[in-house]
Amino acid sequence: MIGKQLGGRYEILGRVGGGGMAIVYKGLDNLLHRHVAVKVLRQQYVHDEEFIQRFRREAQAAASLSHPNVVSIYDVGQEEDIHYIVMEYIEGTTLNELIKEKAPLQVEEAVHVAIQICDALDHAHHNQIIHRDIKPHNILIGKNGRVKVTDFGIARAVTSSTITQTGSVVGSVHYFSPEHAKGTPTGEQSDLYSLGIVMYQMLTGRLPFLGESPISVALKHLQEDVEEPRKVNPLIPQSVENIILRAMRKSTSERYRSAKDMLSDLESCLLPHRRNEPKVNFLDDDELDEEKTRVMPALRPGQYAVVEDDDDPQPRAKETALPEKKKGWVKPLVWFVVLMALVVGMWYAVQYVQEKLSVQRVDIPNVVDKPLAEAEKILTDSKLQVGVEYQNDETKPKDIVIRQSQSNMQVNAGSKIQLTVSSGPALKQMPDVTKLKLAEAKTQLLSLGFKSENIKIVQNFSDAEPETVATQTPGTDQQYANPADVKVELVVSKGRETFPMPNLIGKTENEAKTLLRDNNLKLSKDGISRQPSYKQKKGRVIQQFPFEPNDDVTPGTEITLTVSSGLPPEAGQMTVPVQIKPAKEGQAATATVILNDAAVDNFEYQKLTNVTQTETLEVKLIVSPEKNATVQIRGDGIQNDLITITYKDYLDQKNGEKSGGGKTEPPNGVTGTNGGGKTEPPATPASGTGVESGKPAQQGSGGTAAPTGQNGGAATAPAGNTTGTGGTNP
Repeated sequence: MIGKQLGGRYEILGRVGGGGMAIVYKGLDNLLHRHVAVKVLRQQYVHDEEFIQRFRREAQAAASLSHPNVVSIYDVGQEEDIHYIVMEYIEGTTLNELIKEKAPLQVEEAVHVAIQICDALDHAHHNQIIHRDIKPHNILIGKNGRVKVTDFGIARAVTSSTITQTGSVVGSVHYFSPEHAKGTPTGEQSDLYSLGIVMYQMLTGRLPFLGESPISVALKHLQEDVEEPRKVNPLIPQSVENIILRAMRKSTSERYRSAKDMLSDLESCLLPHRRNEPKVNFLDDDELDEEKTRVMPALRPGQYAVVEDDDDPQPRAKETALPEKKKGWVKPLVWFVVLMALVVGMWYAVQYVQEKLSVQRVDIPNVVDKPLAEAEKILTDSKLQVGVEYQNDETKPKDIVIRQSQSNMQVNAGSKIQLTVSSGPALKQMPDVTKLKLAEAKTQLLSLGFKSENIKIVQNFSDAEPETVATQTPGTDQQYANPADVKVELVVSKGRETFPMPNLIGKTENEAKTLLRDNNLKLSKDGISRQPSYKQKKGRVIQQFPFEPNDDVTPGTEITLTVSSGLPPEAGQMTVPVQIKPAKEGQAATATVILNDAAVDNFEYQKLTNVTQTETLEVKLIVSPEKNATVQIRGDGIQNDLITITYKDYLDQKNGEKSGGGKTEPPNGVTGTNGGGKTEPPATPASGTGVESGKPAQQGSGGTAAPTGQNGGAATAPAGNTTGTGGTNP
């Protein structure tokens, strides 16, 4: 239970106590941010309707009370099979723990506690609630000294019947009243009797009645007088002892009539003029019995004179005449016979009535672990009736008695004893471990007794999440007796089968569709969109979605393509003359022209060999408003230059203005102006190939480069003894 949250707001923090019916936990109300006490019905009673009703009755009884000395009830609820009551949490101890630590208590302290308990009982009785279980365990004492009465678990309204079960009474045997022990109706004075015992224990440190069994203690409540408290603790004032003795009288007529009367007596018992008041006297119960055996004086001959009747007209002489004496024995004999007949008849009548009305008590034999037939015979021979119900049991064979409703006690002859008999071990339903992770599924099976060596794992591709059990054998519709003998096969998903996504970038629309079809992929509905592009020629794929090239993809996945509709309208196509100068005139050198523009990056536009003099190369390029173009010349024995062409140059050229061939800047790492400096390679070396599907640059002769595609046209190097290789600008 620790850490569990009930009702969506009460978090269980720890256990603080428990009783026969429920366990009490300390909790936190997350809604109101306060500590509460959560009383949870024990699990063995969650299916017992009587205990559930008693548990609910506690909440109803306490909730109807509002008093500073009664624990407040905040909430009642049920979550699955957990029944709980949320009540006020008292930071402190119980009176039972205080008695164990300090008993006997100081008289003033004990009276102070008793006054608060009595005040709470007065309030409860005023609301027609009888507590029925007043004892130190149910009295809480806060750190501020405030006494709180709790646990109305067996409380009932005054108009309800006494709480009894068959042959038993619910309550705490050391504290309940004589009428409670007899099972007769209990009232307000029963709570006062229990309070008297609590006061006796606080002031003497011991209970008034002890015994070897609950029955013996209950009989002492009914038959024995309590030892006077002052004989145990002479420091108790006579006024306080009088209160205890009056509260603990066996006859309700001699106890306090109400808690209010007892409270009034408690509030004044420690006043100086009352401390040494006379001891209270009660009439002995035997003196009230008119039928009790008494000692009577014997009758002596001649002690009493015979009184004659003056109206008798017959003389004495006639009464003593001989004939009359002879007849005097007949009448007494007749009366004697008649009386004897009446006595015998009455005796037989009494015996007959007693036989009809008397209830014979018999002992209940213990038949647990015996075969059903033998158990039924033993109980029947003991004049008891037998009821049988079957229950599966893993340890006891079939038709063996598991338990009986009552044992080791006396009941009326003819009472019914309920036997719970084993029907053998139950067949268990195969657990469902599908949709669980493999580790979790194996843990669950092992916890149920399945053997690890009997669990076979098969890996398959499926739509289920990877490492999840897709199917199991045996299925959930099958049963088993011994899990150790069951062989289980778990089919575990490896996820959906995947393969690398093909690269569709740069492919024509038809080529892309063919590749999708060959790889068991689908083109989604309305899956082709078109947009301008600097990088790809018209009709070629610009983008694929949602998977990039080489991403893992599963068969049947739908793909969306974006296809180039050609260059954007604002694209600036230009032809720029570029001069290639050797470091020394007449000395052969090799030059490479690298182009960066809106369409290509680090593209080897053309490579010239055997350059001995200044040559002019017409370079076709594309600029955009967002990206300028650069032409880089580098090589051995060549003056390395970097020419930048802006979108403004394009606009000027378009408007017929002479741009002067663009702006020339020294390349990175070159000092000085054209020539005469040390050349370092750029950060990204020329690849020597075009960007279109990795095709090599076209070879040319006579210094001619013929870029194709959107740029159109060709750039021609001057004739001479130089040769070059050109690349195609995609």
